[in-house]
Amino acid sequence: MTASHSRRAGIGIALLSALTFSMSGSFARSLLDAGWTPAAAVIVRISTAALMLAIPAIVSLHGRWSLLRRDPSSLVVYGVVAVAGGQLCYYNAVNHIAVGVALLLEYMGVVLVVGWQWARHGHRPSRLTAIGSLVALAGLVLVLDVTSDVHLDLTGVLWGLAAAIGLATYFVLSARISHLPPLVVASSGMTIGAVSLIALGLVGVLPMHAVFGQVEMAGRHLSWLVPLLGMSIFSTVLGYLLGIFAARALGASLSSFVGLTEVVFAVLVAWLLLGQLPTRIQLVGGALIVAGVVLVHAGERPNETVAESAMVPAPSSSQG
Repeated sequence: MTASHSRRAGIGIALLSALTFSMSGSFARSLLDAGWTPAAAVIVRISTAALMLAIPAIVSLHGRWSLLRRDPSSLVVYGVVAVAGGQLCYYNAVNHIAVGVALLLEYMGVVLVVGWQWARHGHRPSRLTAIGSLVALAGLVLVLDVTSDVHLDLTGVLWGLAAAIGLATYFVLSARISHLPPLVVASSGMTIGAVSLIALGLVGVLPMHAVFGQVEMAGRHLSWLVPLLGMSIFSTVLGYLLGIFAARALGASLSSFVGLTEVVFAVLVAWLLLGQLPTRIQLVGGALIVAGVVLVHAGERPNETVAESAMVPAPSSSQG
C-alpha cells in the first residue's frame, strides 16, 4: 500500500472512530429517558469495555507487569477522575441538555489544559494558542445562548463543564502515563473507574437504577439491550481500537485533529436518533469551539501539544 493510500485509509479509520465515539451520548440518553440513572449507564459501559479490552491489554503488555507499578497514583487518578468522573459528568449533562451541547461543553477541557500548563508549569501559550482559547470561549458563550428567551438547564451546563475537567485530566495524565501501551491505559482506567463507581453505588453515594424494558430511539421502540450494547461495544471498545489504529497510521496529532469531527457526528446522530438539534446560534458557537480547539492544537509547541499527549484515543467522552 502506498503512503497516500495508507494516509487515506488512516483518515477513514479516524473518522469511523469519531463516529463510534459520538454515538455514546445518544445511546445513553435513550437509556436515561427510560429510567436508567447516569451512574448505572456509565458502570455498565466501562465495565463491559474493561472486560473486553482486558485480554488485548494483557497481550500488549508482553509480560512487563512492572510497568503497572511505575506510577500507580497517576493511573488511579486517571481511572477515577478522567474515566469514571468524566463519563459520569457527561452522562449527567446529557440527562439535562442536548447531546451535542453537552459534548461541546466537554471539549472546553482542551482550553483548561492550556490554562493548567501555564499556571502549573509556566508554559506560556503561544499567540495562536491564546487566540484559539479566546475563540473557543466565544463559542462557549454562543453555545450557552445567554441572550435567548429559552435558557439551557443550569444543572446540565455545570455537569458539562465538570466533564471538561475530566477531559482535561485525561489529556494531562495521558502524557504522564506514556510508559504504558494505550490498550493497557484504557483497560486499566476503565477497570479502576468501574470499581470506584460500583463502590460508591454500594454505599449509597451514587443512585444506581436500571430499567430492563423497551427504550425509544429514532421513533421506534427497541430492547434496552440495543443502546446498551451500542454504548458499551460499538461506542467504546470499537471506538478505542479504531482510534489506536488511526493514531498509528496518521500519528497522534493528525488523528486527534480528525477526531474533532466527533462533535459534528454527535449533533447529527442526536438529531437522527433523538430528534435533538441545537439552535442556529448554538451551531455557530459549536463551530467556533471546534475552530478554537484546532487553533490551540496548531499553536502548541511540538513537544507540548495536547494532541501529542493524547496517545490513548479519548473515550470522551467522549469521554463522549
